[in-house]
Amino acid sequence: MLLWYGFDDKNKVLKNKFRNGVALSLIPQILLVSWLGGNPEVVETYYSNGIYPVISQFFRIIFGWIPFSVGEILYVLLGVFGIRYTYVNRLKIKKFPIEFFRNIAVVLAVFYFTFNLVWGLNYYRKPIAENFAIKDSVQISEVIDLAERLILKTNELQFQLAKDSAKRVQVPYSHKEMFHKTLEGYEQLQEELPFLGYTHSSLKSSMFSSLASYMGIGGYLNPFTNEAQVNELTPEFRFPVVSGHEVGHQVGYAKENETNFIGYLVTVKNKDRYFQYSALAYGLSHCLSAIRRADKDKFDELYAKVNTGVQENYKELYEHNMEYLNPFEPIFKSAFNTFLKANQQKDGIKSYSKIVELMVGYHQKYPL
Repeated sequence: MLLWYGFDDKNKVLKNKFRNGVALSLIPQILLVSWLGGNPEVVETYYSNGIYPVISQFFRIIFGWIPFSVGEILYVLLGVFGIRYTYVNRLKIKKFPIEFFRNIAVVLAVFYFTFNLVWGLNYYRKPIAENFAIKDSVQISEVIDLAERLILKTNELQFQLAKDSAKRVQVPYSHKEMFHKTLEGYEQLQEELPFLGYTHSSLKSSMFSSLASYMGIGGYLNPFTNEAQVNELTPEFRFPVVSGHEVGHQVGYAKENETNFIGYLVTVKNKDRYFQYSALAYGLSHCLSAIRRADKDKFDELYAKVNTGVQENYKELYEHNMEYLNPFEPIFKSAFNTFLKANQQKDGIKSYSKIVELMVGYHQKYPL
């Protein structure tokens, strides 16, 4: 019996040493990731074009065929487990708070390591502008020029699809059909741009679309299962470009301005005219927003040139956002803003609008 107690005590000591070691590993992990952040060539060569494609395809092969999101179920189970653990161990936590915070550090260390291994290091890869050999800084005059060309293209396509300049465009496809067309778009684009190659699809509607709407989310990538989820309540005319955006994350681009641009590009180059309209209206909205921040009078002048039907689509999106407005959304956005800034996106949520710079650079090289 004494031998057993001795073994039990030794085992407990070993467990504590192991947990302490895991918790402390968070420090060198942060230092390593910080170093990698200053060496994008290393990340691009060995991770984004080396380790990551193997890991991401592995997860998509495992989970892609399942019609629902496995990752969302895992998130729920982890949440339930965390709440249950805290409740069951509440007295122990109160008695040994240092041990509790040590255990939290263990969880954070494992999470941080796993997140960066399976996807997160893509935040530190080379800017996508280098792949296109385009500039990523612009003048407002260049944005105005692109907006004027987008207005012409968007108006033209809106009239072709709606048969009336005053009617909004209604996409006639189911979400499943739009997912399929998104994948066709990537297959088509891959021939021109091999670095956007995508295989073993895992693109799904979120099971928590109402919650996502209240949080102001159009879609997201689960980095731990490499499943791309799209908010199924997203207005139909915006759905194609959101799907393209989320697959852009799966391809290996983490920064929001870059995946916004990928979503725009793969959708505007799609053979389907409804997809082209989705991308053009999306790109135009970003250009107009940038102009409005710089010159309200110019914005009013340009917006007056936009077909009423296009404006109706924008109104549809606005009304959707207003319907799901909630007082806690700013808190979520603040947290997400901090997350983005911690991952090489110094502009935080504003980085979403940086798509304008990439669009201007791209269309100066490849005119509309």
